[in-house]
Order: sequence, then C-alpha cells, then structure tokens
Amino acid sequence: MSRPVLAAFALSLAIAAPAVAATPFDAAIAGAHRSDANKARDAARHPAQTLSFFGIKPGMTVVEISPSGGWYTEILAPALGPNGTLYAAHGNPAASENAAKSVQRFKDKLAAAPAVYGNVKVTAFGKGSYDIAPAGSADAVVTFRNIHNFYMGDFAPDAFKAFFAALKPGGTLGIVEHRLPEDKPDAMMKDSGYMKLSYVRKMAEAAGFKYVGASNINANPKDTHDYPKGVWTLPPNYAEGDKDKAKYAAIGESDRMTVKFVKPGK
Repeated sequence: MSRPVLAAFALSLAIAAPAVAATPFDAAIAGAHRSDANKARDAARHPAQTLSFFGIKPGMTVVEISPSGGWYTEILAPALGPNGTLYAAHGNPAASENAAKSVQRFKDKLAAAPAVYGNVKVTAFGKGSYDIAPAGSADAVVTFRNIHNFYMGDFAPDAFKAFFAALKPGGTLGIVEHRLPEDKPDAMMKDSGYMKLSYVRKMAEAAGFKYVGASNINANPKDTHDYPKGVWTLPPNYAEGDKDKAKYAAIGESDRMTVKFVKPGK
C-alpha cells in the first residue's frame, strides 16, 4: 500500500473512531492544582465516570462527606464552578487534637488556592455532629470510601439521616464504598473496611432514601476481600508494609460499589 493510500486510510479511521465525550470534570482532573500522586490514582478511582453517574453538574450545591485530604475536593470545587457551592463536611475539630489538626490542614489547602476553592464551605461532621449543610439546600451528597468508618463507629444510621436532611427533595446521595460480597459473613463489616451493598441499601432506605441503581465503574474482580489487615492491606495503604507488596500492587485498589440513591420529591 502506497504512502498516500496509507495516509488516507489512517485519516478515515480517525474520522470513523467515536470521539470520547467531554465531561464537566475533565479540566479539573487535568488541573495544575492537583499533584502527580493524586493524578496517578485517577485510573483506579474513575472520577469523571463516577461523578457523571451521580449526576453532578456545574452550578449545583453539593455536600462532600469526610473529604480527608481533599482528593475529590480538588475535582468537585472547580467543576461546580463559581455558581456552585461545595460544602466540605470534614471532621469535627472539637472531637480530638488529631481531628483539629486534620481540619486545619484541609483549610490550609483551600486557603492556598482561593481561585480553585473559593466556592468551598467547611462544615463539621462526625458522631454527634451532623450540621453538614442547611436543611434542604443540597442537590447532591457524596461520600467516597467512608461508610465503613461510620458503621464501625456506630453512627451510620444517624449519618444517613443527616444526608437526607441536607438534600432537597429529588436530591441525590452518591456513595462509593469497598464492597463485601453478599456471601461473606456480616461480621466482616466490623473490622475489614468492606461493606455489603445490601446493608448500605438497608441503612439508606431506613433513612428515607429510594435506591436508584449501582454501577461497576469502580469494581475490581482481582480483589479477594480477605486480607490480614482488611482493605488497608491493598494500595494505596499497604498496611503490611513491604510484605507481599508486589502481590497486593498487582491486585490494585479495592473492589468498590458505586451506588446512587434519591430523596423522594414532595
């Protein structure tokens, strides 16, 4: 095949190939405000697909529950834009000295980049502290790999009630959580870091939510869910240190459910 024909053939393939649809999150995900280490986890956490599944759009009012170091905050804040609001329901600084330090580090991160985080309002969330946003103000509440903490801390039912109260009628609750297979013992949920979808759904529905559906965006079939130190054995934590690190690196990050609920409308 001649070079001109090859070139024409390559051009025809390029034209025929379906374009990858842009999302409202692409610019934020590629932003210079994100570290290379955080960007490296995009392949495991699928932020654009996950937030799209939850229906997050610019201009919304969103509550992010337990943002920790702000991995998702880095994407949500700029994606929501100047007409949107992000309530970052971080830990309660009154709970402990460590909690206070964690909240301050998060606030320092926001203050260092006001052009990125100007629409973020920090609120307190934790056991006994549920004033995460004005009642009925949020279009969506989202939380990532946190439900097990609320469950292990014995305040998950109250947490779901707080999510429900913050949402507008018709608002969305989006959850990403380490998934425990349904055939595993319930007792594993108390110390493994994994939760059953059926139990997450039970708690959400008890608070008044309606189940919309689940996605396998963040599924990992290599995850066997049975490690010496629970889900924290896997990356990025590597709770066993260098022991079997290559094996756990090959498995990758945990198998996760990605679940969507809605607060019924009036």
